Amino acid sequence: MKLFIVGSDKVYAIENFYVKYLREAGVDVFHFPAQSYFYDFYHWNVSHKIIFKLGLSGIFKQINNRLKEEATRFAPDVIWVFKGMEILPATLQWAKKRGIKLVNFNGDNPFLFSGKGSGNKNVSRSIRFFDLHLTYNTEVQKEMEETWQILTGILPFGFNIEDALFEKCCQQTEIVKACFLGNPDNYRGTFLQELAGRGVQIDLYGNNWDRFVSHPNIQVFQPVYGDDFWLTLRRYRLQLNIMRPHNPNTHNMRSFEIPGVGGIQLAPATNDHQLYFEPGVDIYLYQDLDDCVSAAKKILALPQNEADAIRQNARDRSLRCGYSYRDRATQALRQIEHILG
Repeated sequence: MKLFIVGSDKVYAIENFYVKYLREAGVDVFHFPAQSYFYDFYHWNVSHKIIFKLGLSGIFKQINNRLKEEATRFAPDVIWVFKGMEILPATLQWAKKRGIKLVNFNGDNPFLFSGKGSGNKNVSRSIRFFDLHLTYNTEVQKEMEETWQILTGILPFGFNIEDALFEKCCQQTEIVKACFLGNPDNYRGTFLQELAGRGVQIDLYGNNWDRFVSHPNIQVFQPVYGDDFWLTLRRYRLQLNIMRPHNPNTHNMRSFEIPGVGGIQLAPATNDHQLYFEPGVDIYLYQDLDDCVSAAKKILALPQNEADAIRQNARDRSLRCGYSYRDRATQALRQIEHILG
C-alpha cells in the first residue's frame, strides 16, 4: 500500500506516530505536513496574520497545489487527512477522480467547533468526500453513520513513550499534589478554581493560566513538551483530566497518556473512561465537583503501597489492552485495508 498522510509534522502531532509505525509495518508512507506549512506562513509576521484574517491570502491554494504535485509524483492508493482545515474540498474531488481512496481522522468534533483551531468550513464541506472517517468519538461515529451514511471506524487516542524514558519517569521523587497539564478555557478555570477553594493543592502547566485562575492553592507553570511532558505526568501523585466543551462524553489524549506512563488519573465518569478502564483499580472517576473533591483528597491521602499499585495497574492495562500508538497504527491499518478491498 502507498499511503499519503496529510497533517502536521510538529513535535506534538500524533500523525508522526502513525507515520513511524505504519512504515515499520511495511507501508510506503509519504508525509505531507499541510498544517505545518500553514502555521509557518501564519506565524511568520503580523502582516501575514492580517492578510489571512482579511481573506486576502492565497496560502490554502498554494498548499493544495503543492499537495497535488506531491501526490501526483507519489501516486498513492490512499490519502489520509488528519482534521483537514487546510485542505480544500476541490482537492479531495481531484483525488477521487484519480481513484484515490480518502480517509479522515479528526481529533476534535467535525460537527462542533469550540475554538479557532478545532475546525473550519473546509472540514465541514469535505465530510461527504471521504470513503472512511476514523474518529475517537462514538457520538461522532453515530452521526456519521446515521445522518451522513458514511463508513466510520473508531480509532481511540493512545500514548507513546520509550522504555528508557519510562524507567526515568519511575525513578523520580513523587510530588503529593494534584496536577493538570493543558491549556485553559472558562470551564476549566472555574472548575479548578473551585477545586482549589475546597482545599486541593494544584499545579497547572499550560499557556496563560494566570488569566483564568488565582488562588493560594494553585501554582502556574509554563507548558512542558518532549521528555519533560512525560516526567511531569508521572511525577505528581494525581493527574486531573477535564474534558473540553466539544468533547464532554468520551475521552481525550490525556485519558491514555496518564495511565500509559503509570500516572494516577482522576477523570470524568464518561462512557469511554468506564469502557477502557476499571474505576478504583486503574483509574478514578468523578461525576461532579463534589465527587472530584472527595476523590482527589482520597488519592492524595493513599498509603504509598496503594498508590504504587494503582500506577502499576494503569500501566499494565495500557500495555495489555493495546493502548499504545503502535497498536493504534495496527488498528488503523486494518480499517484502511478494508476500504481497499
